[in-house]
Amino acid sequence: MQKDRRLEYIEYALEKVGFVKVDELQKKLKVSDMTIRRDLNELEKKGKAIRTHGGARSLAIKPIFEMSHTDKSVINLDKKEEIAKLASSIINNLDSEIIFLGPGTTIEMLAKLISNKSLTIVTNSLPVFITLSNMDMDIYLLGGKIRNITQSFNGDITNDSLYNMKFHKIFFSCNAISENDVMTSTISEASTQRIALKNSAKKYLLVDSSKFGKSDFISFASADELDYIITNKENSNKHIINSYDNIL
Repeated sequence: MQKDRRLEYIEYALEKVGFVKVDELQKKLKVSDMTIRRDLNELEKKGKAIRTHGGARSLAIKPIFEMSHTDKSVINLDKKEEIAKLASSIINNLDSEIIFLGPGTTIEMLAKLISNKSLTIVTNSLPVFITLSNMDMDIYLLGGKIRNITQSFNGDITNDSLYNMKFHKIFFSCNAISENDVMTSTISEASTQRIALKNSAKKYLLVDSSKFGKSDFISFASADELDYIITNKENSNKHIINSYDNIL
């Protein structure tokens, strides 16, 4: 494909999706990765894109300031506690199931309320693992490259382990929900979450009301794909489950 056509296609993809990846463009346009990188660099020089690791993003997407795990742990505590209690009432009534717990302060709060020792729990979250490590249950921490700001493991090593695992349920969180998009801040975290979701029979999103109507860098799931969204009672969104009776 000629250069002008490639640039036109990449600009269109950026406008529609918000971001592009070098490897995906290489396969689609049937050129070398070096050619794609040169194209992305040219678009950045023209002020039409911002280069990122492994790709580029649209200028229309404003950078999101991401708080650290420590900072998030002291925000919306009442809402998170309400959500964690509801989720724990589900987990603590399960019988010998294999559960995946994702990263996030709400999930860490949930981990503190788990008392069901019949479970096998897998997580890529260091705080969740530390919280559960003193319990008499089977708990596995996925290794890989740690992202310090979220204290979670992601990347190829993490994903390679996840590919071969199957879970009865996944309990996870997110940074934002924009319309139907469940979003997070990085491609690597999105990739790990997608694999865990795909390999889980039932999917539970734990998210407080402050996350709705917000946006972040990348979508890793659709709300329609989920079995349940658990949130605090003040959230009146029609798709939300905020009582145990509704979940049973």
